[in-house]
Amino acid sequence: MSLSSFIWSVADLLRGDYKQSEYGKVILPFTVLRRMDCVLEKTKESVLAENAARKKTGINPEPFLLRKSKQSFYNTSPMDMKTLMGDQDHIKENLYSYIQAFSPSVRDIFERFDFYTQIDRLAKSGLLYQVTEKFAGIDLHPETVSNTEMGTVFEELIRKFAEISNETAGEHFTPRDVIRLMVNLIFIEDDDVLAKPGVVRTIYDPTAGTGGMLSVAGEYLVEHNPQARLTMYGQELNDESYAICKADMLIKGQDVHNIIPGNTLSDDGHAHKVFDYMLSNPPFGVEWKKVEKAVRKEHEQQGFNGRFGPGLPRVSDGSLLFLMHLLSKMRLATDGGSRFGIVLNGSPLFTGGAGSGESEIRRYVLENDLVEAIVGLPTDMFYNTGISTYVWILSNRKPGHRKSKVQLIDASSFWQKMRKSLGSKRKEMTDDQIAEITRIFGSFTEASKDGVPISRIFKNEDFGYRTITVERPLLDERGKVVLVVKGKNKDAPQPDSDLRDTENVPLNEDVEAHFEREVLRHVPDAWIDHEKTKVGYEIPFNRHFYVFKPPRSLEEIDAELKGVTDRILVMLGGLAE
Repeated sequence: MSLSSFIWSVADLLRGDYKQSEYGKVILPFTVLRRMDCVLEKTKESVLAENAARKKTGINPEPFLLRKSKQSFYNTSPMDMKTLMGDQDHIKENLYSYIQAFSPSVRDIFERFDFYTQIDRLAKSGLLYQVTEKFAGIDLHPETVSNTEMGTVFEELIRKFAEISNETAGEHFTPRDVIRLMVNLIFIEDDDVLAKPGVVRTIYDPTAGTGGMLSVAGEYLVEHNPQARLTMYGQELNDESYAICKADMLIKGQDVHNIIPGNTLSDDGHAHKVFDYMLSNPPFGVEWKKVEKAVRKEHEQQGFNGRFGPGLPRVSDGSLLFLMHLLSKMRLATDGGSRFGIVLNGSPLFTGGAGSGESEIRRYVLENDLVEAIVGLPTDMFYNTGISTYVWILSNRKPGHRKSKVQLIDASSFWQKMRKSLGSKRKEMTDDQIAEITRIFGSFTEASKDGVPISRIFKNEDFGYRTITVERPLLDERGKVVLVVKGKNKDAPQPDSDLRDTENVPLNEDVEAHFEREVLRHVPDAWIDHEKTKVGYEIPFNRHFYVFKPPRSLEEIDAELKGVTDRILVMLGGLAE
């Protein structure tokens, strides 16, 4: 029986007293508790002796206890889970005091799991002793189960619970296939560097959820270079997800002080830090009204010294705020630079005209040559939404052949149907499909599949345009042009605001030539008010992959209609008989 299925068997005890979607609230914290119990077993005696000695001197014992435990945490209780079993009548009180004796970072995990509430509930249901006994009987010692294996088991459990309660899973859980694709895309160009022995890199997720993105990135690196080390950083708003993420990092031997609770946008838990790699799946189309005051203040007072210098998107969708937050965390190109992947819905590609916050953010990333690629995913890939989604890959250390260019990849046809839907997720990507998309990205060439384009390469400025304001003269009742009577435009024709119009002129096209061709031919008295010209950027992704299919010929349609009519007549004839 596998370790995770053994842990899963605890669910049989809970059935009836707990709803299926609540199993995780008991099983996850107990798994963490037992793992820590086993990890600390070898050093327990020396930690207790050290604690007693330091207490007498009145010195803060923490640094000494950490040294003795040889971990990033410790426990000062004389009890462990085995001794807890010896006193069935006081299991609740003893379990409480055992958890309280952990170091602060671990106590924080159990508090955010709301574990004490579950202990109380289990005690009232008469299940606490049985559940604790079951976990005390599982061997989770590091010699038996390595950090990597334990991390895999823990993630498998997280995934099972997320799938059971899939009505909220999407908020805190990104599907593995999407993460694997993103991890491949951010690492592929650095395979040579990452293969060197002893290489240490940092990775950060500002919307860490249960830590899935960080975990998959770690797995990728171990697979490609067991000597490499990835130091993980994250921040998460939801308490339970934060507890799971922090526990997962602890189990894998990561420093849990790098995982911060709270709202990334209003309270940056890693202020002034920069990272080698970053990944994020921020909430789609969620308004940012709650943090509006803090975000606006940072934008207005700090400008480009803060995180939101380029502009602010409309309050109804905050996903571009996370994109700018990641930009602010990029290592300077002269210090080695950074690369990150972020999942966004369609709106950040084109919402907002020239001069709007969204357009200014797009302008900033394109004019600064930060966008490497945008990959369009299939619909129905996420647990909580079926809409079209896009992975943006940004970097300030583009290789030479990618400079000043953007690759668009339409991967919407790379999927297979799932055997069983999970919430809105009905499609998944196979390993081969992920490898194929990664290869298309890595080769940086235009490509087609079944005669339809799937990879196209553009210059940055191809997405830019100028919005010009076209004016026409105001006429009086006799049809004569009304002139301006004072000011700098004195004696010039007065514009008629009712006839005012705008035209979008591609950046790579001459404005005057465009105006002459598209406007003056039709309205010879028009002119451009150059003071109102604005530069805008949009990425009309779908338009670049649209393939025109000519309509069928009239003869074909007529023949089909005749066939249908003939069938109806035959059926009517049958009824008449």
